[in-house]
Amino acid sequence: MMKRRHFSAHVSALLLKRTEMNAILDTTPNAVLILTREGISRCNKAAARMLGASSLNELRSRYGRRGEGFLLRWLKNLLPLQEAEHPLTRAFKGESVTEVVLAIHAETKEELTLKVTAAPILVKGKIIGAVCIHSDITWGRLAEEQPSLLAQEKHLRRQAENALHTANAEIQALKDRIQAADAYPFQEVNHTYHFGEVIGQSRCLENVFFRVEAVAPQDSTVLLLGETGTGKGLVARAIHSRSLRRNRPLVMVNCTALPASLIESELFGREKGAFTGASAQQLGRFELADKGTILLDEIGDLPFELQAKLLHVIQDGEFSRLGSSRTVKVDVRIIAATNRDLYEEMRLGRFREDLFYRLNIFPITIPPLRDRREDIPLLVEYFLEKFNRKLGKNLRNVTNETMDRLLAHLWPGNIRELESVIERAAIVSQGTTLQVLDHFHAAMPPPRLDETKPLVDLEREYISQVLRKTNWRIEGNDGAAHILGINPSTLRGRMRKEGIRRP
Repeated sequence: MMKRRHFSAHVSALLLKRTEMNAILDTTPNAVLILTREGISRCNKAAARMLGASSLNELRSRYGRRGEGFLLRWLKNLLPLQEAEHPLTRAFKGESVTEVVLAIHAETKEELTLKVTAAPILVKGKIIGAVCIHSDITWGRLAEEQPSLLAQEKHLRRQAENALHTANAEIQALKDRIQAADAYPFQEVNHTYHFGEVIGQSRCLENVFFRVEAVAPQDSTVLLLGETGTGKGLVARAIHSRSLRRNRPLVMVNCTALPASLIESELFGREKGAFTGASAQQLGRFELADKGTILLDEIGDLPFELQAKLLHVIQDGEFSRLGSSRTVKVDVRIIAATNRDLYEEMRLGRFREDLFYRLNIFPITIPPLRDRREDIPLLVEYFLEKFNRKLGKNLRNVTNETMDRLLAHLWPGNIRELESVIERAAIVSQGTTLQVLDHFHAAMPPPRLDETKPLVDLEREYISQVLRKTNWRIEGNDGAAHILGINPSTLRGRMRKEGIRRP
């Protein structure tokens, strides 16, 4: 009941404002028209007289309610312009136009010089109508002889501008009211949904929270697994902030970002003169993280030749700087993270088995966003608050249509992609409702790690498929070697190597 009373009071206030605005519009000599694609929505007395009518109803009966018919009749009877050149036509295409045009008065048939200002009316990014103001400047030449006329024109112009601002304010208020009625009902955010910077309440994320709470107070090595953009770095921060080392630094190392030629000196440090350009001693990341925690992000991309040295650090807590024979001892907790399938990397010989088993003491798999869709509204609300502070906006609402689109998307880039989408939308949105302009294309989720096949297996299957298609014929234009684009002897060698035999 309270909501209905509030809504009724709001409607009454809007009706009062509308009556006041009509009174203001009727006092100005400028012709003011508010149009939709269905025809004339509102006009003042000056506009009715200019079009040869006495009221809005007479205009509608004369020119028709449909917008297209009205435009054609108005263009023909009032302004001798091509339809594409008319300011009103351009306003319906999204342009804001101010031009001086020649017109013929509908009643007196005298030639007029009009200053036409036209602007589109937008709701949810769509053009629903236009506002036109026609100012008769035919007598502008008399202003030099009679200064009072110029002052009167300025006064009337200010009245027209105020009327236009009032109309725009009413349109904005109605638009906000419509959008607020269609707003997605965000839940009241419970602090239990926030685990450090990790936000969510889904079942799969609760399992992550449980494992983080269990391992954080220990000094055990942690291996974080998950797709790119799932928040492995945030989980690492949550582990460190709940550990006994929280007052010591968390040093983050991206193994992919470091150049292959410098990664050893970056991790373990170097002595002066260790190589060309090493003009001073430099401490490595492990020394900087002493008594603290080090995050080795993208550990699957660590060069094979450095994996043995990393294994030695994990086992014995000591290493030597590049260019030095002196042993440096450190006390560092290691958190490693990767989006690769380390079992497959070991099978291909790109990752050491002994290093893997040293890192895989306490693995935690971070679920992709498509597996925790119920967390998307919480994340959207969190990012709205973040970008409101950053951009100085006041975005509070998300329409149900927008939320449905966000929930339906597969998010191959996971939370990082969602954050980028919300930031883009916050930049372009006006008012209090978020407008997401991205067009989400249907995309297949990235293949799971256990579904992929190594290149050698794919090559073997393809060669076998081509051989079966050619009935095991190797040579000739229709042979398998010609189709594969290789020499017949090379194909026979591949068959022997891969153990491919004709049944």
